[in-house]
Amino acid sequence: MNILVIGCGKLGGRLANSLFRYGHTVSVVDRNPDMFRILDDDFDGLTVVGMPMDIEVMKSAGVESCDAVAAVTGDDNLNITISQIVREFFGINNVVTRVADPYREKIFSEFGLKTVCETKLSCASMLAALEQSPRERQVTFGSSTLSFFTRDVESIFIGRKISELPYRAGEVIIGALDRDGRVSMDREQVVGSKDKIIYIRVID
Repeated sequence: MNILVIGCGKLGGRLANSLFRYGHTVSVVDRNPDMFRILDDDFDGLTVVGMPMDIEVMKSAGVESCDAVAAVTGDDNLNITISQIVREFFGINNVVTRVADPYREKIFSEFGLKTVCETKLSCASMLAALEQSPRERQVTFGSSTLSFFTRDVESIFIGRKISELPYRAGEVIIGALDRDGRVSMDREQVVGSKDKIIYIRVID
């Protein structure tokens, strides 16, 4: 895909580098040319210096031929303005907006904008670490992010079927991970002391 990344901070730079390594054609816009130092030495995408929401700057970065745009500056309001311009002026529907404020993220999502709330993602990761669930994985579908994670089997539930195990509100058990790293989604399977139970929950 041809992807425009607007904002080359720590997130934008890492995203641009990753997209380039995955074989995409990448353009990056930032008002500060020094920020492009974050990009890998072998990054050969287009870099454009200018105000991120300036239409002419976006055109210089090739927005008119883009398949997708990521608005990832450090300013929520700027990101949302960029997203609206890209969608309404250039007709690009695949636009993802970085948002730090969970309250704003909820409002923007109600407008049909695809958002990623870094605060919610960080909170989920911290929660998983505090609960000793180091195997958490997150997947985004549309504007929602799902968290897949594991917990050890409590001793009182060893020998019971997966379908009989309790779970917390907002969570669903999807299977078990055995000591050899194999996943079973058979709800009639009996869990052992070395098994880990796999859960899923919506985090935003």
